[in-house]
Amino acid sequence: MPKNNILNKSKYCHFCNKKIDYIDFRDITILQRFISSYSKIVPRKRSGVCSKHQRKLSQAIKRARFMALLPYTK
Repeated sequence: MPKNNILNKSKYCHFCNKKIDYIDFRDITILQRFISSYSKIVPRKRSGVCSKHQRKLSQAIKRARFMALLPYTK
């Protein structure tokens, strides 16, 4: 019996489905979906994003934080 049914659920990459190649750091509405309530970057296992897009996503979030579009902490 699995401990957590959420982990067994098949996830899909949001960016692969929408055919998004470039993740813009100025698009805050998309970036906020992948940030936790404590302003941490959500891990791949929880967000369902593929590894290629997870690297681009984390880089975009870090750039948005540097440009003061997203907070470092809450």
